[in-house]
Amino acid sequence: MQVRVLLAELTTPPTLPFFLYILKSGSANRFYVGSSEDPKRRLSYHNSIEKGFTARYRPWALVYTREFETKHEALAAERKVKAWKSAKMIERLVSGKHML
Repeated sequence: MQVRVLLAELTTPPTLPFFLYILKSGSANRFYVGSSEDPKRRLSYHNSIEKGFTARYRPWALVYTREFETKHEALAAERKVKAWKSAKMIERLVSGKHML
């Protein structure tokens, strides 16, 4: 039985990490908070394809990322940062003066 468990553990694919990411607008003092498996791909999307909020404040720069083991943890961190509704708090997080 132990052998089966070990074999099952070996064949289980590793889960990809998820990231909380923060973008800062180069044209306005605005931040965008999101979560993704690939923050660099999302940055490219926000700077080219996106037609919503991020399209109005291009170009965007990736100023913060934090890795989480699960999508659930990354989404919880995203909700927490968005609940702050404060550019000052986000700036403190980006600068390392505040931790999640």
